[in-house]
Order: sequence, then structure tokens, then C-alpha cells
Amino acid sequence: MNSLVELKTSESLEEITLEPVSRIDLIKYAGASGDFNPIHTIDDEAKKAGLPGIIAHGMWTMGNLSKLFTPYLEEAFIQEYQIRFAGMVFLDDVITLKAVLQESSEKYLYFKVAAVNQNGEEVIKGKVTLNKYN
Repeated sequence: MNSLVELKTSESLEEITLEPVSRIDLIKYAGASGDFNPIHTIDDEAKKAGLPGIIAHGMWTMGNLSKLFTPYLEEAFIQEYQIRFAGMVFLDDVITLKAVLQESSEKYLYFKVAAVNQNGEEVIKGKVTLNKYN
């Protein structure tokens, strides 16, 4: 898909599959975000919290989800971004990012979005509204 204008209701943007989540991804994100909660970087601390291992920051996953719209920055910008964290992302998970056009108007494009792990489980789901440049 070269242009959002060509997209029809119920059609999808090109999916993006991320590299497996690595510890270094999460350490870098902790530094960039200032979120140093040890459940995201230290195995023993995650286990003390009752988790099977470290988990990705929810906002790391959410931020990656916005990559779906980067190719279209010249056509529109994200006006509204609503998500719900539906599951945890663990080390070595492979996340696929998805967006389906639900509705369009003269000014807006409304997408259903999701981040899905290698088991087909949604770890994030939500809606993104794009404001078209007119």
C-alpha cells in the first residue's frame, strides 16, 4: 500500500513483525523512558513479583505499534491513540503489529490496532485515529 487514500474499509496496513524481544531492547527502553522498574530488566526481581521472567514495558509495545503509521507521516498524523494492555510480552516473544481500517471520513481514518505474540494472543488492542492533512 503506497497511500492511505487507496485504503478501503476492512483493509489492513502492511503488518510489521518485530525481532524477538531482547533484554537489551528493554534496558535501552528503561534508559530512554526513565522506567527502571526491575521487573523489566532483572530476572530475580520479576520472579519475586510473581512473574515467570522479565516482561517488556507496556509502553515499549505501544510505542512499537505506532510504527505501522510511520510510512504515512506525509499524509496524516495520529490524532488519538487508545489502547488496552491485554497480555504480557516476555523475552524472545515475536510481536506482530496489525491495523485494519474500520471507517473513514473526509478528515479522519479510524483503525483497529493490535500487537499479537507468536502464539496469536493479542497483547495490546485498541484504536488509532489518523487526522488527514487536507
